[in-house]
Amino acid sequence: MMQRRDLLKAMAAFGVYAMVPAFARGANGAKKYDGVTLNVSTFSTAYPTLLRQWLPEFEALTGIKVNLDTPSFPVYNQRADLELSTKGAAYDVVNVTFIYSSRWINSGWLTPLDEFIANPNLTSAEWDVHDFLQGGIAPETGRDGKLYGIPWVVEGMLAGASRFDLVTEAGFKFPDTTDELVNVLQAVNKKQRVAGYVTDSHYGWTFIPYLQAFGGNVFRNPPDDLFPTLDTPEAVAAADYFARLIREFGPNGGLTYTADQSTQALKLGRVNFSDSSLAYLAQLGDPASSRTLKTAGFGQMVQGPAGRFPGMAVHGLGIPAGSKNKEAAWAFIQWALSRQVTRRAIQAGYGSPTRRSDITSPAYRSKQIINGVDLAGLSLSAMDRAAQGGYMKYRTVDVYPQVDQQLNKAIALIVSGQLSAKQAMQQAQTASIADLKRAGAKI
Repeated sequence: MMQRRDLLKAMAAFGVYAMVPAFARGANGAKKYDGVTLNVSTFSTAYPTLLRQWLPEFEALTGIKVNLDTPSFPVYNQRADLELSTKGAAYDVVNVTFIYSSRWINSGWLTPLDEFIANPNLTSAEWDVHDFLQGGIAPETGRDGKLYGIPWVVEGMLAGASRFDLVTEAGFKFPDTTDELVNVLQAVNKKQRVAGYVTDSHYGWTFIPYLQAFGGNVFRNPPDDLFPTLDTPEAVAAADYFARLIREFGPNGGLTYTADQSTQALKLGRVNFSDSSLAYLAQLGDPASSRTLKTAGFGQMVQGPAGRFPGMAVHGLGIPAGSKNKEAAWAFIQWALSRQVTRRAIQAGYGSPTRRSDITSPAYRSKQIINGVDLAGLSLSAMDRAAQGGYMKYRTVDVYPQVDQQLNKAIALIVSGQLSAKQAMQQAQTASIADLKRAGAKI
């Protein structure tokens, strides 16, 4: 445990006093929220891990005790969705998950943040909400035009190869198309006992860029027409292709790999290719933990017959409508996403900042160049393409989580050989229509 003297030195070194809002610190040593306990929950990933290290500083200045809960992504979403739907008081700060953002915001389960931001007694002008990427703010905004979350991660999907040396030795360049990717994987799979491909088993996220690249989509015309389109010829072809990547070129057990497991396999050199966000792929450049630092290569998501469609996701911190500690919760969010904390996270290696001042800073850009490849540039390109293309609209409609689960099941059934691509996608289509009708969607 950090001693008080060491804690004070650390706080002074990183300008912690400036990170914490004045109203939360109090005057003359009086702490407005002394004795308050905040229950904060996000899913387990890099940024919350950093915040956990620095929580003692926030607690020392404010008197607030923070219980930070970070379960896995699916477990977090299940718990948060249930708790928020009851408007209970179990949580004071939550992650506003991208695929649930429309459901949680427009159902009235979260607290509008505009009044906190506009109140100079609660928010300093220096905090500057306008410094956050507009592409990150938009999904956190409700139909009423109010802001319900502050983004802490904006992810653009990229492609990475941990053993790109095997690719060049085989006479290939980094694959740019779906056909090229298969050709490369056929050439390098199992070379030096390195499997060819792995991806996060959240297939409602990782499959969609391939679905759209083949000319398919999740819905007919989201958000206006939510009739599912999972059994079209294009969707079936995409599912067959994607399942082949996992089945033919994946490691043993690759069907169930999480994002963390996939990243670890890349860092250890057990698997070569993957599609993921910068926050994960940048870890291949960590000299302390990656065995593939010198052999890694990176590129854009492959394009298919219909084009290139890298996924984009945004997660933010919000305050549940049922929280009994809303002002203290806002103080925590301000601290967690203050310029000082976000810049400190960059210095610690965090790869998915949401403040433009961080993204354009030399401190960030210099850390995102690995083996001559500018990962930050690739990520920004992917996010710009997603924002301008409008093809991510499927993901923030209220009923997408139901379809997301059906896609997870369908891809697993195809990879395992239990159903053909056509059978699995027809089953997903039928089940999705039934789920959407039960949810009251107009289709």
